[in-house]
Amino acid sequence: MSSDKEISGRATECGLAESFLLRGHGRVLIGQGLRTEVGRGPIGSLAARVGAFFKANEGGPRVVMGALPFDRSQPDYLFQPEIFSTADGKDGRGTSSASADAARCTITPAPAPSVFADAVAACLAMIAASADDAEPLTKVVLSRSLELVSTHEFDAAGLLAALARDPSIAVFSTLLPAEADAPRPLLVGATPELLVSKKGDEVVSHPLAGSARRYGDPGADRRSAAGLERSEKDRREHQAVVDAVFDALSPYCRELNAPERTTLRSTASMWHLGTRIVGKLRDADTPVAELACALHPTPAVCGLPRNRAAEVIGRLEGYDRGFYAGAVGWADEKGDGEWYVSIRSARLAGKRATLYAGAGIVAGSDPAGETDETSAKFVALLSALGIDEHGHPLRERAA
Repeated sequence: MSSDKEISGRATECGLAESFLLRGHGRVLIGQGLRTEVGRGPIGSLAARVGAFFKANEGGPRVVMGALPFDRSQPDYLFQPEIFSTADGKDGRGTSSASADAARCTITPAPAPSVFADAVAACLAMIAASADDAEPLTKVVLSRSLELVSTHEFDAAGLLAALARDPSIAVFSTLLPAEADAPRPLLVGATPELLVSKKGDEVVSHPLAGSARRYGDPGADRRSAAGLERSEKDRREHQAVVDAVFDALSPYCRELNAPERTTLRSTASMWHLGTRIVGKLRDADTPVAELACALHPTPAVCGLPRNRAAEVIGRLEGYDRGFYAGAVGWADEKGDGEWYVSIRSARLAGKRATLYAGAGIVAGSDPAGETDETSAKFVALLSALGIDEHGHPLRERAA
């Protein structure tokens, strides 16, 4: 079986750049080139548009791939590659990084951490004020971003290679819609969260909610993990997400359960509470695109109730998330596929990059603590770029 490095080499030999890469669950999937774009539209019409695409287009690989935006009303972006390849993803993890480029960056928080903390405080007031409503606001996921400007173009391949050192996450890169008079943007990231996968009649989702920072000191790291496991606030937040996933998938499934219950899951920079949910579909022909539509966005990236939380996000965040906190994945002609939540991600476009991180706000949240959580979630991408949140090169700080 070919390694992902060998496949990438063949893409170069064919003169086709990688337009899509997803490494997760022990394998890597690569799209090379761009053959045809799927007609764009809101996520509610995704399954119908994907089905219509395969009926109307007989040539090329029988797979489409790309990204869904956070906002369900905004258009997604899916395409058919010229070449589609899969390989064993256990080996060939990169060792390079993008630090040489990004070390020459200026970084502008958007919003500033203090402004984000004020937004969290305002959100907590909204949650408290809604307590007696018929459908109270119980959770809102607020995010912030970092705007990076480099002296030269960002190296997406180097960033992916650095992110891929952490075997606990899925790394991804996908083309985004072209923009006039601007470099073609890419969405690149490292996500620990599976929105949904479907193969035959089996469906799997692995939501995460409730997080704590990891530490280099083993004792501090153990205390952080133990504190997360004991946290009533975090367990309440996590259970709300699990309940929402069960509610969304139950109409499609004849069996649905969480065989491992809630477990502590780690990445290189964060501890998470996670629950793996596995089901058997009533109809094996149900397409993964329809399941993704039913689930997205989960309370892990939006809140509860979903529509009300989305309104609060639009009011308090002050910027357009675009494809951050959406989903990245693929679907084939049979309706199988997999979609990962596009958190811990960066939008790269030439010499500019935007990094994103969010935190779930529930009753009992602390504005300073939630701001620190977003800083901790930036660590994976910033470390892969070789800088800290202030733009200081890590190698200089360590010296």
